[in-house]
Amino acid sequence: MSLNLAPDEPAAAQAPAPAPAPAPARTAKAAATATEETRAPLTPSALRTVVRELAEQPDQWIHLVRLSTEERWYRRLVADDDHEVWLISWLPGQSTGFHDHGGSRGAFTVALGELEELSLGGPEQGLLIRRVPAGTARAFGPEYVHDVRNTASGPAVTLHAYSPPLGSMAHYDLRAGGLVRTSEEGPEQW
Repeated sequence: MSLNLAPDEPAAAQAPAPAPAPAPARTAKAAATATEETRAPLTPSALRTVVRELAEQPDQWIHLVRLSTEERWYRRLVADDDHEVWLISWLPGQSTGFHDHGGSRGAFTVALGELEELSLGGPEQGLLIRRVPAGTARAFGPEYVHDVRNTASGPAVTLHAYSPPLGSMAHYDLRAGGLVRTSEEGPEQW
């Protein structure tokens, strides 16, 4: 499959949060998991299924992908009561820095390219570094903190799902004593 990723205007022009793109409002798995009366958060496993299913349907999102040399480019594809899905592109050298998801559960899959994920594995394991190639999906609970980065030589495209939808994200510095919270951002910054 050939991929033509046209450079986008600077990321500042993307703010505030992008409007939802025309895409299915919810996947079959998400619809089956949440009921109309109670909107409990989706499990990490259900979110992994959401991103994997969407990654297998590039016609739903590939035409939306843009690249930005300023910072990662992103666009919300699904905004529902119980979850949201984001499309993100990464040029070499771009990263999130260590961050949490404000108590939301999450999952992401690499649809194109390759990324690297850093997380703390506890006192016995220290810093964990995982290679995340195309086709790989990662899922996590509400307390998870990680850093995702493109250390490869080419661009990458990922799909991310969060439940409940993100309300905030805290950023951290990794220091000798562990992670130190440095800032917090909310939807108005996305």
